[in-house]
Amino acid sequence: MTSMEPSPPATPDAAPVRRGPRHAAARTRRFRLWPKKRWAQAVLSVSLAIVLIAGSYLGWVWFQANRIHHINVGGLATASQSLGGTENILMVGSTDRCALKVQNAAYGLCSQGVTGINSDVIMILHLDWNTGRVSVLSIPRDTFVPNARSTGANKIDAALVEGPTQLVKAIEEDFAIPIQHFVELNFETFAAVVDVLGGINMYFPAPLFDAYSGLVQTSNGKCLHLNGTQALQVVRARHLQYWTPGKDINQPGTWTQENLSDLARIRRDQEFLRVMSLALSKKGLGNPITDARLIAAVAPHLTTDQGFSAQDMVNIISKFKGTNTDNAPQFTLPVMTSSSYSYIYKGGNYGNVAFPVSPPDISTIYDFLGLPGYWDTFSNRPAVMAAQITAAVLNGSAIAGQAQATAGALAAHGVHISSTGDTAPVGNPALTVIAYNSMDRKVIGAAQTLWHLFSGQTILAYEPTLKDPVTVITGTNFAVNPVPVTTTTLHTTTTTSKPKATSTTTSTTTTLPNVPGFQSPNTATAGLAPWDPRSCTPSGGPGR
Repeated sequence: MTSMEPSPPATPDAAPVRRGPRHAAARTRRFRLWPKKRWAQAVLSVSLAIVLIAGSYLGWVWFQANRIHHINVGGLATASQSLGGTENILMVGSTDRCALKVQNAAYGLCSQGVTGINSDVIMILHLDWNTGRVSVLSIPRDTFVPNARSTGANKIDAALVEGPTQLVKAIEEDFAIPIQHFVELNFETFAAVVDVLGGINMYFPAPLFDAYSGLVQTSNGKCLHLNGTQALQVVRARHLQYWTPGKDINQPGTWTQENLSDLARIRRDQEFLRVMSLALSKKGLGNPITDARLIAAVAPHLTTDQGFSAQDMVNIISKFKGTNTDNAPQFTLPVMTSSSYSYIYKGGNYGNVAFPVSPPDISTIYDFLGLPGYWDTFSNRPAVMAAQITAAVLNGSAIAGQAQATAGALAAHGVHISSTGDTAPVGNPALTVIAYNSMDRKVIGAAQTLWHLFSGQTILAYEPTLKDPVTVITGTNFAVNPVPVTTTTLHTTTTTSKPKATSTTTSTTTTLPNVPGFQSPNTATAGLAPWDPRSCTPSGGPGR
């Protein structure tokens, strides 16, 4: 580097100018002065550029995110993300053919009367902002619940015809799971999202066929790349047939029929969700450029509630981008599926249904939410004690003496019984309903505590017309759990000869009986079947 200071005039006859230490120090300071100013200017310029780029990026992301179709969804619980708590996002796959921009005969045509609006896929995503924990709960579409419709009981997938608000209410009122956000995809938008992500790779251990979803996959033991339409055929398949040795590979209609229907589809859908999450993580979530491209690609195809903002989505990506999807628990609500295709309720035929069942449902919901037992899921506090509850009991099964017997069993737990009586039976079999007449958190909490005391085909319900805050309406297949037994054991120690008493409380486990006309409950967590599609390894083999 050369000095910017002018040189002294030439003096040919003079001796060379000598500079001492003082002059050298001054020269050093003068040499450093301008580079520092240049460095400061450079830093300022770069900082301004970063601010401008960041502002443009955030503005662009905001613009793209606002291309999402927002709808008004009522009944949503208050989001507790800002408090460092948890939130639940309801994710729905809609069958609304009439809402498709382009009609597709493969899905059924609105013009030909395929006008049903159901939520074939009901998944709840649980996010814990304290721990970074993520979990998923699937609710089988045929689960029969009291508040499915504003007019009363139905299959839970029938709630969506009245809009997302009704589905949110059904989940909150019948299962006590608070919902903060809602996301919906239909056939068309699901396929579009998969396509904009570049497709999905899945390994097929065996050839598969589903005449209803259009799935025809004859590859055996291969990793295949699926576009949006092909992925949709996989996640919709609930009438699946799989090839086994000895069957004609060219006659898929003769292949072995899978018999679990929706429960098997849920198992595959959860695996698909895991595979998609792995694919997204490989794209580098948390990288601003990757996130921006992802939001731009997916935004036009999403329908969400009015409060699910662009900032919420950015926050979720930032917080949970490092979550290991292999370790994220995936649950399916245990149900008892009817073997009859003509369940009659209040004189109406509801076809094939599935009944909720306790205690498997309760333990699954609490595991999904990461909560201990006997916890109020809405107030996030310990549940009220049975001795603090007053409840009425109504016989809803027409079985003689059932209300009095049930009241006596509840009183043994400390519950105060206000009255007993009868009410008109609604069906045979009928669910046992723990009903509450107010959305007050204390009343819902009391109903949740009572729910813990029952085994069998039981469920919660919001019934505002009932006189008592909490009323048990007995059904056909249930039992009140035995009171936990406390035993006292006397023993001595080496330091004293005086016996010491130790009390131990043991909870009595109720074994669920076989219910005629119903299958045993499914397990909350189920591994893949040998023929189910799964993730691919980098070498093209099965991921797990």
